[in-house]
Amino acid sequence: MTYNMKGAAALLVPVLLSAMLIGCAAKKPSDKDGKLSIVCTNFSEYDWTREIIGETDSANVTYLLESGMDIHNYQPSAEDIMTISDCDMFIYVGGESESWVDDALSTKTNKNMKVVKLFEAVNDNIKLEEHKEGMEEEEEHYHDEDEPEYDEHVWLSVRNAELICNDICDKLCELDSANADTYKANLADYTDKLRALDGEYSKMAENAKVKTLLFGDRFPFRYLVEDYGLDYYAAFKGCSAETEASFETIAKLAEKLDELKLNNVFIIENSSDAIAKSIISSSGNKNASIEKLNSLQSVTSDDIKKGATYISIMKNDLETLKKVLN
Repeated sequence: MTYNMKGAAALLVPVLLSAMLIGCAAKKPSDKDGKLSIVCTNFSEYDWTREIIGETDSANVTYLLESGMDIHNYQPSAEDIMTISDCDMFIYVGGESESWVDDALSTKTNKNMKVVKLFEAVNDNIKLEEHKEGMEEEEEHYHDEDEPEYDEHVWLSVRNAELICNDICDKLCELDSANADTYKANLADYTDKLRALDGEYSKMAENAKVKTLLFGDRFPFRYLVEDYGLDYYAAFKGCSAETEASFETIAKLAEKLDELKLNNVFIIENSSDAIAKSIISSSGNKNASIEKLNSLQSVTSDDIKKGATYISIMKNDLETLKKVLN
């Protein structure tokens, strides 16, 4: 993982914490309406929490990255740190991109805060990053070589989503026992929807004539493909900050496109298609199409207003895979 905003965030947070401690005596956030304050670092967490809360109107849920900023490039502001410090529940992924969280939580003003860490909620389902054939070699400028590097994109497994929702509901019930029965009922309804979606993905994979995805981009979908027995090749690892592929990477992926007789190259949302185009032009299949999958890393507040949900986006990805793989 190259040194980028992750390293800067880790260095910046202690400075923000110092400023926060100086200023919090003068101005401390407070929840004036008596509702729970819940803070989420990514969209999936935010949407799952809203589904479990339902129509109880018992909590204000904050989505820190509502501008659509990718979690890998996010640096918390002093205001964000203050919001986290005083909330009743904080939900975060727990990967290297959020290395700033430990410092942020070390000075929390709400000592009764409940914390949901996705890496812990999915138990033993966390996967180490892997280097696949054809993938760009990257220098590790910031990552500790002795520390394992995990794939952060646990939310892209519908099966993981069920585990995480269980943890969110448990913590909500501890905070608000008066609404516990409602939270549990909402969780049961949502779990049925997740299991139905999982069934649709399983059926898609079983019927697929093509079992391999080729990405001219970074690859955040490892949890998804491993759930359903699919394979992949990609230009970069899921958490990579690289945007330029070498000639060797382009050539190897073009070779794979031909070898596996693939007709599509994938990219993720908000990515350039330049690498995908180079792979296609270097292959024997000049008519291969470029397809897009949404990794739920750049969902904005405007998208939410237009009706975007975890399930709706995952269903859109499912339809794309059905079209391409069958």
